[in-house]
Amino acid sequence: MKPLTRRQLRIALIYASLGLALVVTAIVWGDPPVWEIWVPFAVTFVALEFSAVEVNDRLFQSSGVMVATTAGTYFALHPDASAFTAMVLMAALGPFVIEDFRQRRWFQPTANFGQMVITAGISGLILDALLSDAGAIASSRLPLVALAGSLGSGLYSLINTMMVRIAVRSVYGKRNVMPWSGMPLLMGSQVTMGLLGGLLGAALYVVEQAAVAALLLVVYLIAHLSLSSYSQLRKAHQAALRGFVKALEARDLYTRGHTERVAYFAQLIGEELRFTGTQLERLRWACLIHDLGKLAIPGELLSKPQLAAEEFDQMRQAARKVESILAEVDFLRPMVSIAGVHYLDLDSFDPSNWSLEASIIATADAFDALTSTRRYRMAMSQQEAFEELRADTTGRFYPDVIDALEKALERTGEVYGATSPARNEAEARQGARLG
Repeated sequence: MKPLTRRQLRIALIYASLGLALVVTAIVWGDPPVWEIWVPFAVTFVALEFSAVEVNDRLFQSSGVMVATTAGTYFALHPDASAFTAMVLMAALGPFVIEDFRQRRWFQPTANFGQMVITAGISGLILDALLSDAGAIASSRLPLVALAGSLGSGLYSLINTMMVRIAVRSVYGKRNVMPWSGMPLLMGSQVTMGLLGGLLGAALYVVEQAAVAALLLVVYLIAHLSLSSYSQLRKAHQAALRGFVKALEARDLYTRGHTERVAYFAQLIGEELRFTGTQLERLRWACLIHDLGKLAIPGELLSKPQLAAEEFDQMRQAARKVESILAEVDFLRPMVSIAGVHYLDLDSFDPSNWSLEASIIATADAFDALTSTRRYRMAMSQQEAFEELRADTTGRFYPDVIDALEKALERTGEVYGATSPARNEAEARQGARLG
């Protein structure tokens, strides 16, 4: 059995076993829901979970949490039912997403079954504990319902996200998973959905009319469309970045692989410096566009091993034009300000105006340049590259940033560059300047 399959099987068995135990508990000892109310909720929940969208790297979300919280609130308030049983049975039906069928995956739905049942069970217990004695809902009790819905959905989302993270990291490893960004926004939306779900569940319990059911469907659809729009916008941004990089790679052979390596080194540094997922994504995107200024540079200058002062100034001016164009794109504007680390005028460089992110990109870029073989020089060893970066006196490469990269590579066990003795010092400095 392959190591990957073994890791998948271990996580799948743990999650599925725990989930199955909760399902058996709900069936044998739980209070059964009112089936004519539960079935429409279950169908809606399954439909939304099946249509879940990827909001981060291998992290899928849907507005199903609102459906589950609405149903849980209703059955927690009902004297002859429980939120725990209703939510556990509902969650057991929704482990699939479209991609599972497209890619014929078995691990994801098996693990999803366990994590969804566990999170739904915990959320249901919270709702039962807070609302089981609420009785007839009066206006004075609505704040309690809202609080219970928010707390239940918050725990639902938090525990589910943690279990996804554990599963993905355990199976695929840290290097194969991008740090998740925008989590405060995503978690906030899930809690808001829970608050609305709790209030909708209370309204359904009090009124129990078809008009309320129609309102529920409209609210669920709006929530789903908001998540879908977020996912599509994110994919569009990533596709645009990939298109930029491919255009650059087609023009400059050296850039092939260089941009991704710089982004990877910058990510290692950011993780070592405790950057959040949002900060790391911003850093990565800045790395992916840091070389786009080359698109406006004449080909004959790109291929020259050494440049005269006026030629270097020509390259700098051309790169700045591209950066000004990129700054007109809304989602790129925050990255352009920290991506312009190329073609600095070192004579007028002011370290006080240099940001931590810019230093990270400059360090990652120079490190890759020093440890890569160019047409005009051989690669340096990894240790020589770090010595060269520390010897720089311009202030571009912060000592903490260099230390972070060195520690990260020691942690991963990766080694870059040549293993031969030191190269010509002047060539090494030229390589770092033109990287």
